[in-house]
Amino acid sequence: MDHTDITLRPIGHVHSPRVEPLDDHWGNVPAVIRLDPDRFGPEALFGLAEFSHLEVVFHFHLVADERIESGARRPRGNPDWPLVGIFAQRGKNRPNRLAVSRCSLVRVDGPEVHVRGLDAIEGTPVLDLKPYLAEFGPRGPVAQPAWSTELMTDYYAD
Repeated sequence: MDHTDITLRPIGHVHSPRVEPLDDHWGNVPAVIRLDPDRFGPEALFGLAEFSHLEVVFHFHLVADERIESGARRPRGNPDWPLVGIFAQRGKNRPNRLAVSRCSLVRVDGPEVHVRGLDAIEGTPVLDLKPYLAEFGPRGPVAQPAWSTELMTDYYAD
């Protein structure tokens, strides 16, 4: 098995009024993803404005090493929810601290991408940005346990 380390360099950073990684109410939060001007010009975003939604890959940069989960836990520490493995939930204390999120694209302005509903806080390193294509969404019915639906009740609420 190859244990080669991977080095990722942010393509930009999030600028948001949210400065704490709170669990809920991300739906109407505006944010700007500002590309690294030393690496990318506005042409890197040509054509992006034609899309309504984005997929954003970012790094949970504030999660300390000692907070990383590698086994099972109850989501949000809720004793009413089952013990589930870190790969069966979307918590931020993931082994590689990677996040994938979808948000609405508001506009592209030069090297800045204005979005709404991105669950990332001020200063978050952005690793990649992609237009969301319906064809990449799930094929067939989506199944998920009741606890996850309950957990998400207020996640994207205003």
